[in-house]
Amino acid sequence: MYSTILSGGIRGITSYIAKVEVDLARGLPGFDMVGKLSKEVTEARERVRVALKNSGIDIPPTRITVNISPANQYKSGTAFDFPIAIGMLTAMDYFPQDIFEDVLIIGELGLNGDVCPVHGILPIVLHARSQGIKTCLVPMANATEASYVEGMRIIGVEYLEDALHILCNLKNAPTFGSRTLCKPSFICYSEDFSDISGQETCKRAALIAAAGNHHLMISGPPGSGKTMLARRVRTILPELTSQEILEVSSLYSIAGKLSEQNPLITARPFQSPHHATSLPSFLGDRRLLRPGILSLSHKGVLFLDEFPEFSKECIESLREPLENKTLQLSRATGTYSYPADFLLIAASNPCPCGYYPDRNRCNCTETEIRRYKSKISGPIRDRIDLTVTAHKIDISQLTSKPSGISSREMKEEVLRVRELQNKRFKNVPYSFNSEITSKDIHTFCTLGPSETEYASKMYNSLNLSARSYHKLLKVARTIADLDNSPQIHIAHLSEAVCYRE
Repeated sequence: MYSTILSGGIRGITSYIAKVEVDLARGLPGFDMVGKLSKEVTEARERVRVALKNSGIDIPPTRITVNISPANQYKSGTAFDFPIAIGMLTAMDYFPQDIFEDVLIIGELGLNGDVCPVHGILPIVLHARSQGIKTCLVPMANATEASYVEGMRIIGVEYLEDALHILCNLKNAPTFGSRTLCKPSFICYSEDFSDISGQETCKRAALIAAAGNHHLMISGPPGSGKTMLARRVRTILPELTSQEILEVSSLYSIAGKLSEQNPLITARPFQSPHHATSLPSFLGDRRLLRPGILSLSHKGVLFLDEFPEFSKECIESLREPLENKTLQLSRATGTYSYPADFLLIAASNPCPCGYYPDRNRCNCTETEIRRYKSKISGPIRDRIDLTVTAHKIDISQLTSKPSGISSREMKEEVLRVRELQNKRFKNVPYSFNSEITSKDIHTFCTLGPSETEYASKMYNSLNLSARSYHKLLKVARTIADLDNSPQIHIAHLSEAVCYRE
């Protein structure tokens, strides 16, 4: 007696379709599982055996062999419990094999027969749709999440006993209502740039960063508003597109950060890890291969407060994501690629105590200051487009009512500039000024004779690297767009120079 059930799994952030093959044969009773399985997968035999017993189903004393193919691919997680149980029931002639031709089954089993939720439902169902599968049996707690995949018939199952009734009449089984993915036109945040007193230069830098997708570092003494500025950057970013919502939600689904109440991520992510965060949490779980903080910031904002206090490994791990928008991790089971397209906002103090150059309050030596600043290496500084200083707020600004530009007004400017970039880059594989490649820099950042002479002087006097020079031109391109100027002028270049450290 043999059966095959389609299921799915996650490898890194990539979904795959797996075949759960079950064979019941005469011989010494036993339960063997093969197919390059992790410990939690092989433990399924006990969960399945007890769940079937507590659901009123007797397993005959036979030799049971379960193979999860492809057998050369490492499999982890608990999502194979449910398909193994259904495969055993099919092999015991509870159901005909032909009803499972285009049906995917996934879920964990509790010992009392509950079908429990699992991670990664959304990307697995999306992949199943691309493979021509029409119906998915998923845990009821995951049904809302799965129902956002258009064109897929989702059946939520709460108990193993429910599955017996559903599969006996699969064609007429009640489905979970399909939900249309509605992209929010505007998200209202509790924070607003109008709450910030003063710091007009920092607000301008935040506007440029959001408009051209430029990475930003804010330096200043404690209490000057660095965190307030960083937390409000996402309020001026465009809303996620429908494709981005599914992309970001898939990452959060794999990480186990979606719930029945919040089945999708519709607002841009904002990640603000503590500076004591470990490297595995930063990059991704080594054993479970789940995305880390860098990937959970995808299409959103990564705010690193007290930037120099992060470990050297965490800081240096930013090199590849800042340049390539992806993160490559090599593990014993293979090499995995994680998306990491985020806007970096870093904040730091000017010295260990935070009050330099105010020598009335700062007692740090020059050596201590140099050592503190050297924690951020040259290659990392080189990859940050804008550097700005948040100065101490004057008492007159604190006591007066904030009257600066609001997030809504700044967002309108950002949307206008990003629309210009969409038109400019319609024939190239990138979308922002910050992503202009070195071969296209002279096409999109054309300079006149006087601007070329000024840029050359800045290159030599500031001792810029080639990367820094190109970033200078890209920032000037964004500033020109904010001024609605087709050409980059000296005024735009000089402002861009002010944002170089």
